[in-house]
Amino acid sequence: MKATELSAHERALIDFEREWWQLDSRKDVGIRARFGMSTSSYYRALNGLIDRVEALDYDSLTVLRLRKRREQARRDRIEGRRADPGSR
Repeated sequence: MKATELSAHERALIDFEREWWQLDSRKDVGIRARFGMSTSSYYRALNGLIDRVEALDYDSLTVLRLRKRREQARRDRIEGRRADPGSR
């Protein structure tokens, strides 16, 4: 395997993110069962992975969707801080 290729585990993370909604259980249960990791560890790994060109090459639709969702969450956090403090 070249240093720039995704590992089987990294591909599995992307595959899971593309298909998790088809599970018969909650997403966090699927993460723990399939990867043996907490949801926070899963999302840390996934967020690092989607910034890589190799991930984009592997599954561009899923990676672009995840990047867009992450950017929207970041934007929501920033705009939420600008809201009137008296409104909370």
